[in-house]
Amino acid sequence: MSSTPESSVTTACQVPADLQRLAAVVNTLPDEYVAQLAPLVDAVAESTKRRRRILTLVQDAIGQLRLDMKYLMFDLEATRRERDEYRLKLDEQES
Repeated sequence: MSSTPESSVTTACQVPADLQRLAAVVNTLPDEYVAQLAPLVDAVAESTKRRRRILTLVQDAIGQLRLDMKYLMFDLEATRRERDEYRLKLDEQES
């Protein structure tokens, strides 16, 4: 693990507790093992954060799509009502 404050594992809100515990255990190992394992743990933490960001973006996009669909359905229904009203007026004028 890197000892810098911006280390990916120290970002507690973005990294799962299991991964944080793994990083803590790795840090208790002898330095030669820490040097080998820390970059791997950091890579997994970065991958986890990236996946979480992507998931958030996808969820936001789906939420926006649902909202857009509701607006479109409302607009479609309004257009159909207007069409039906104009047809009735046209039929009344022709009679």
